[in-house]
Amino acid sequence: MFGKINSMYLRGMEGIPIQVEADVNDGLPGYSFVGYLAAEVKESEDRVRTAIRNLRLSLPPKKVTINLSPADLRKEGTGFDLAIAAAILTAHGLLPAEVSDNALFIGELGLDGRVKSIPGVLAITACAEKMGYQRLFLPADNLEEAAAIRGIGLIGIHNLKELYDGFRGILPLREYRRESSDRIRIESSYDVDFSEVNGQAVLRRAAEIAASGQHNLLMIGPSGSGKTMIARRMPTILPVMGQEEQIEVSKIYSIRHLLTAKSPLIVNRPFRAPHHTVSAQALTGGGSRPKPGEISLATGGILFLDELAEMGSASLEALRQPLEERQVTIARVYGSYSYPANFQLVAAMNPCRCGHYPDLTRCTCTPAQIRKYLSKISRPLLDRIDICVEASPVTYDEITLYSKNEDSASIRQRVEAARKIQGERFRTESIRCNGEMNGSMIRKYCYINNEESSFLKEVFQELKLSARIYDKILKVARTVADSEGHDGISHRDLCEAVSYIRVRQKYWSN
Repeated sequence: MFGKINSMYLRGMEGIPIQVEADVNDGLPGYSFVGYLAAEVKESEDRVRTAIRNLRLSLPPKKVTINLSPADLRKEGTGFDLAIAAAILTAHGLLPAEVSDNALFIGELGLDGRVKSIPGVLAITACAEKMGYQRLFLPADNLEEAAAIRGIGLIGIHNLKELYDGFRGILPLREYRRESSDRIRIESSYDVDFSEVNGQAVLRRAAEIAASGQHNLLMIGPSGSGKTMIARRMPTILPVMGQEEQIEVSKIYSIRHLLTAKSPLIVNRPFRAPHHTVSAQALTGGGSRPKPGEISLATGGILFLDELAEMGSASLEALRQPLEERQVTIARVYGSYSYPANFQLVAAMNPCRCGHYPDLTRCTCTPAQIRKYLSKISRPLLDRIDICVEASPVTYDEITLYSKNEDSASIRQRVEAARKIQGERFRTESIRCNGEMNGSMIRKYCYINNEESSFLKEVFQELKLSARIYDKILKVARTVADSEGHDGISHRDLCEAVSYIRVRQKYWSN
């Protein structure tokens, strides 16, 4: 007899339909698994066989062949267990043949028949809904995260006996009832706020402009000047994530198995701050079975790299391509895996080993040591950072200031207003923010008149800028203008944009 069940394999963010076929026939009793399978899939033989035996079913001694199709695609993970068990039971005539009609089965089996949660359920559910499947049988522990995707029926399974009894009519198989109120519309909340930051008006302004245009930001200055404090509060001034963006970000966390029943969706802007010893693989993702790395987990939010100059060169250079392409592709022998990498880079570093340069009264580094320290940041990486700002030491009066500082909510209102202007500007383009503009878009949307052009020409010649830096000045000036509500780019907007470049030139001259 023959049985067939639908399942799905997640390669990167792409769901690939898998047909689990089981054939029960005469021959030497035993199980034979075929279909280009990883070790954990082959090991499902013992899990499934023991789980079925614990149903107290008496199966005849037959030769059972299980095939996972397409056969030329390598299958990995433990999510096929439930589908394999259902296919075997169907082939033995214990489940109706129509069980797989427009339905998908995913889940890992325990030896006692319990259906365990698996990673990537939210992404699988989204792919299944898009492909037109009507029902998804999945672990009950994964129901909360899968419920974010509407348009597909969800049936949570606690154990294999529950599935067996449901299709035999002994117990009803109840479809999960989603809450009437849209649970995705959960307001974000943060434990930190910009009102806690005293002084550092320049850093606060740079952070606001960076957030308004999704510009990459580098803060350079001595230890204890508030760089990390500003960075950790950056997500609080970014626009609130909408429903679609929450789901897209949550899909990445689902693949890493980072969602819980209490937090089935990511509602706060991600803030990822890996240690400066992080490897290139941990940043970009990878492994024998590739998983999203830190840059993918920071999608929609902030990737904060503290002590930038202390990071390994391989890790730093691994950022270059994702910063340009907004995605990362991991190539393996078995195929390529692509993950989103649409993050905003915020970095912080000291100007030298001792941290006091350019205060020569306190700096103990030699000029050669300072050059060597700063040269750890390559020019190609610097060229991908739009705003460079200097953090000055905090004074005693600023530390002891008790007046109320502007809070994150007030700053976020201005950021959202600037983002709304950009959304209207780029409604026919494939981008949403000024920081994503390419060369042709800069020429189209960053027009300046003759007076401003003459000023920018003087700056260009004086600082000996490159064409790429020229474009960055215009992009940032466009964001400053949007933040101030200007239709065109004014002289003042250009001056502020140039000031962020002058800081870079101060430490890394051409």
